[in-house]
Amino acid sequence: MTVKILYFASLKEALGCAEESFVLPSGVSTVGELRSFLADRGEKWKALGEGRNVRAARNQRMAAAADPVLPGDEIAFFPPVTGG
Repeated sequence: MTVKILYFASLKEALGCAEESFVLPSGVSTVGELRSFLADRGEKWKALGEGRNVRAARNQRMAAAADPVLPGDEIAFFPPVTGG
């Protein structure tokens, strides 16, 4: 199952990429599991790790960790945003 992953703002800078097409490994079926899997990829990926203030969206709607990830989904990770 392939999904598109987008990274924004400081996450994009920390990871050195804005987006990737990603084949989900077995056992990764939710936004939270995807985030944990990505965070375990190596040192710079710890920016997505547990305890980090990161938001997620699935198909341009805010997503919770328990939300499913389905084939063809677009998953975005980004830091909290404030406005003024």
